[in-house]
Amino acid sequence: MSSELLNDPWLKPFEKDIEARGALFRQTLSRECRSDLSYCFGRHSDGVWHHFREYAPNATALYLLCDAADWQPRSEFAFHKGTEEGVWELDVDRKLLPHNAPYKLWVEWNGGSGERISPFARYVTQDAATGIFTERVWEPQSPYQMHHAAPKGKCLFPAIYECHVGMSSEEGRVATYNSFREEVLPRVVRAGYNCLQLMAIQEHPYYGSFGYHVSNFFAPSSRFGNPDELKALIDEAHALGLRVIMDIVHSHAVKNVVEGLGAFDGTRTLFFSGEHPAWDSLCFDYGKPFVRNFLLSNCRYWLEQFGFDGFRFDGVTSMLYHGHGLGKTFTSYADYYNTDYNEDAGCYLMLANELVHRVKPDALTIAEEVSGMPGIALPLEHGGFGFNYRLAMNQPDYWIKTIKELPDEAWDPGNIFFEMTNRRHNEAVISYAESHDQALVGDKTLIFRLADAEMYHAMNKGNPSPVMERALALVNMIKAVTFASTNGGILSFMGNEFGHPEWIDFPREGNGNSFLYARRQWSLRDNPFLRYEQLARFDEALVRLLEQYAAELKSIPYCHYASRETQVLAFSRGRLLLLFNFAPAHSYDEFELLLHPGKYTLLLDSDRSEFGGFARLAPAEHFTALCCSLSERKECHRATFYLPARTVQILLRE
Repeated sequence: MSSELLNDPWLKPFEKDIEARGALFRQTLSRECRSDLSYCFGRHSDGVWHHFREYAPNATALYLLCDAADWQPRSEFAFHKGTEEGVWELDVDRKLLPHNAPYKLWVEWNGGSGERISPFARYVTQDAATGIFTERVWEPQSPYQMHHAAPKGKCLFPAIYECHVGMSSEEGRVATYNSFREEVLPRVVRAGYNCLQLMAIQEHPYYGSFGYHVSNFFAPSSRFGNPDELKALIDEAHALGLRVIMDIVHSHAVKNVVEGLGAFDGTRTLFFSGEHPAWDSLCFDYGKPFVRNFLLSNCRYWLEQFGFDGFRFDGVTSMLYHGHGLGKTFTSYADYYNTDYNEDAGCYLMLANELVHRVKPDALTIAEEVSGMPGIALPLEHGGFGFNYRLAMNQPDYWIKTIKELPDEAWDPGNIFFEMTNRRHNEAVISYAESHDQALVGDKTLIFRLADAEMYHAMNKGNPSPVMERALALVNMIKAVTFASTNGGILSFMGNEFGHPEWIDFPREGNGNSFLYARRQWSLRDNPFLRYEQLARFDEALVRLLEQYAAELKSIPYCHYASRETQVLAFSRGRLLLLFNFAPAHSYDEFELLLHPGKYTLLLDSDRSEFGGFARLAPAEHFTALCCSLSERKECHRATFYLPARTVQILLRE
């Protein structure tokens, strides 16, 4: 019996399902698992020749298209069949394809033919005039050499800064790896985060897809720069003490045929099992050894060739179920263990975690998984899938629902505490109040939901505004209770740390191809006269405090007090005590709590003026829990606190 089952007796009826899952993983790992395809297929060079190797079992002929061939399928550039079934090979003089030279493949099959790009292409560019994508040789005379290793050891408290390189500039343009390295990395460090999560790295034809409709899985997106410039970004991040994880998309692929994998050898079935009913994309056939090994090789490639420190796996729920989790509520364990479970996809995810942690033992793997599949963030040897963390995707949904549907007076601290800690406690989560999902057009960020139009004319510190005062206070409280209740790490999207206004909308035909909402207005955060600075200061103070006391967060959150009537919440994490007063207008001068004995020192107070508060507490104030009697046989320790309305305090017990 696995440890997962031992820890949860409710899983006992499904022991055979879980054991079968593990057996399939072990069987596949022992006989069909490869991660070296990127070193065996595609184009590779020695000092004299380019060696091309492709897997196209349905093809009847393959040709190299390039300038030397006048972009025609010529016999001297024809591939020949290799010794392995379905494999095609070609050697070309390196002089014919120098650095940055463009090329494509011409594939023929029974009943058709067409231009293609290798599934293992490592550098793909788009012609600005025609929009056509072409693979290129990237072999500079002096290739970039990485100089800095990632921070050593396991990250005890991942504080993740989720970001998108292209929209990281304040200017109305697609930003670059270089500009991000020079301008944004220092901001991430100053904000206190220790992990960078890069989105939209794998090449994608449509910029507005946010990078989730991938065409070229081994090619870093050239719209942001060349491969060496991405390496330089990661190298500098490491030099600054940041780990860098990649938002990797193995849940589906874009349908595109010419520049994508849609029909590389004339068939969809080489890579895919069918179409995704909601995403207008193609779903990988994880049961095929070639597909599975293609994706495993992709993981290894990004770790070894670019120095990434782990992955956030996108769309895990969609992978785990044949029905992609669409329309299911997952209200009982029986919803996870039935014929809807995609055992091939589950096996692939287990193999991917095994591989990633073999290649880089301290790597971080995070599952974007919303169904609550038991064991997703448990080690493989305990019957789990091997992820280090799962995203706590219930949390942002809860905050949206609360803000939209409940007046402030109806916020229930007990319910808040339950929602923030409602998880399997032996599985670590990445907690977050909002990510890029909540900022997309059609949705709203937390600050924009709370302040709305008032943000356009009341963000000046000298302009009194009850609406903005409420918005700042609640955003800070929401972040504090979400982040401090985690049992793993935290995440925030680029700009949300200072309450970036409005929404994200990439250039498209429907908005006149405007960059107005596909950028980050850093000048707002840097303006000392605006409230954005106050939001940023609190976010930084909170993140740094939680990183400093990460060891305390290993303990299970213990609720000392939660009342809908008073709207006060008090819980502890080890020696940290967190006090929240969600009441809109009622402050408590001497609020009594039964606590662990000791002296409590104030570490963080959201009411400080630098955070946009009213400075109603003295800095570094001390409180002492004094002994008292509940009865003749039982003693306790009681302390009294001043709890101003709409504030959070974090104290340390000494």
